[in-house]
Parts: sequence; structure tokens; C-alpha cells
Amino acid sequence: MTTSLNGPRPTFAPARDLLIQLEPAAGRFLERHLSMAREWFPHDFVPYSVGRDFEREPWTPDQPRISGVAQIAFEVNLLTEDNLPSYHREIHRMFGHGDGAWINWVNRWTAEEGRHGIVLRDYLVVTRNIDPVSLERSRMNMLQAAYNHDDDGNVLRGLAYVAFQELATRISHRNTGRYSEDPVADRIMARIAADENLHMVFYRDMLSEAIELDPSAAVHAVADEVIGFEMPGSGMENFTRKAAQMAKAGIYDLRVHHDDVVWPLLTHWRIFELTGLDASAELRRDQLRTFLTALDAQARRYEEKRARSLERDANRAG
Repeated sequence: MTTSLNGPRPTFAPARDLLIQLEPAAGRFLERHLSMAREWFPHDFVPYSVGRDFEREPWTPDQPRISGVAQIAFEVNLLTEDNLPSYHREIHRMFGHGDGAWINWVNRWTAEEGRHGIVLRDYLVVTRNIDPVSLERSRMNMLQAAYNHDDDGNVLRGLAYVAFQELATRISHRNTGRYSEDPVADRIMARIAADENLHMVFYRDMLSEAIELDPSAAVHAVADEVIGFEMPGSGMENFTRKAAQMAKAGIYDLRVHHDDVVWPLLTHWRIFELTGLDASAELRRDQLRTFLTALDAQARRYEEKRARSLERDANRAG
């Protein structure tokens, strides 16, 4: 038993031991995933016929067809997908065990995620919906900054994080497509969101299996990730400002995060119904409950503030 600011903490099982215990479930869920995943090709989704030579006709700010907020949301979503080398490193570090189901999942997940950046970039560049020079500079900065998930090698925290992250990304992508009011963009984002949903289901159900093995440690892991959650794009330049604009548009805000990301997974895992927890897990669950109450209140205040801001904008426009 160790201690922290949150009271006594359990001593987590070594990552290798837990991965070995979970390997049969990883095999089952990988087979299920392969049976459900649909093959698709990025080139089928991009209208290459509208493409023009940038050397002959440089990009100008009047060319995009989608709104400024939609541009921002697409940039954030693409740069998030672009950081795949970092994510692969982190996923491999957390789950890249042996030569069986786990490593096969890691490689399959990486291959599927790679398509997302391809199709998003091709769409944005071909349709001239974003400045390609600025986009490439942002990509370089994002990848050089890289991404690291501070989980102390805890497999349970890793599973909790990727479950929340995949669901959050799915919703952000889907809402971005709808907000764009571009049928091509909407179709692309719907296709990507379908992938993200299957990825979320794998991680969600793997954590369900882990809860059966060690519910107290799982509660600590889930609470840590909910309370400390950050979107993987949080390290990109001007992310706070861009996230605020996306929130104002309703693409991804506190209410979405609370209602559509956090609570569905907590409900699926029956976090507040688990029995037989040790004292430290009971304490951490109480802290999680308090945090969620505060998050709900914060989301409500933001909704009220946004409504007043939109009303003022409408009055000025009128």
C-alpha cells in the first residue's frame, strides 16, 4: 500500500502480469473487432476532381467553403489524428505485450487510425478548406511536441484513458462533420467516427474484464482519468482558444463531455454500484462523485453563459 494526496493507494499488479491475465479477453475482443470493422479507402471519400495546382493558384483566405469554426474544428481533429506516432508509442508501451492478441491489437489499431489523418488531410487540402502551409507548420510543431500519457505504467489507467479518449474523439469528429454543413465532410467524419466507436468498445470491454479481476484498483484508475482527463490535442498551439470556439459552437463542450462521454462509460462499468471495494477505493469513488457534481454545475453555468452570449450576438446582428 502506498499513499498520496488522495489517501492510501493500492499496490497495482505488475503490468506484465495483468496483460497476461487479460490476454484471452483481448483475443476475443480482437476477433470481434475484426468481424465488425468495415474495410474502407480514403480515396473514395475525397473529391479529387475539384483539386487545383497550388503553385499556379496559391491558397487564399476566401477559398474555404466551410465556416471559420468548422475550419478550426477540422484542424484540431486532424492534428489530433496526426500525432499517431506518439499514440502508437504510448499504446505499445501500455499494451504491446508478447506476440499474441495484445500486440496484434496495437498494430491493427494503429493501421486503422492511420487512415483518419490521410482522409482528413486530403479532404482539407484538395477542397482548399484550410491553409496548407499553416496546416503543415502546425503538424510539424505538434509532432515535435509529441504526446505522453502520465499513467506510471498502470495498465488500468491506460485502459480507462483510451476508452474515454476514443469516445470523446468519436463525438468530436461526428459533431464537426454535422457542423460543417458540407455533405462530403459529414460523410468523412461519420466514417471516422464509426472506427473510433469500435476502438472505444474494445477498450471499454477490456476494462470491464479488468474490473472483474481487481475492482478497487479499477476504481482508482477510472477516478484518476476522469478527474485528470485531457484531450490528446491539448498540447497543440492555441488549443485552449480553439477548444473554446468549438465549445461555443456546441461541437465539444462540458455538457457533451459530462453527459455523452463520462457518464455512459461510468454507467457501463457500474462504477457506483461495485461492491467489495477496499477503503481507499471507496474514498476515491466518493471523490469522483463529488467531482462529477461539480462538473455538472460547471457545465450548467457554461450553458447559461453561452446562451447569453449567443443572444447578445443575435441582437447585434439584428
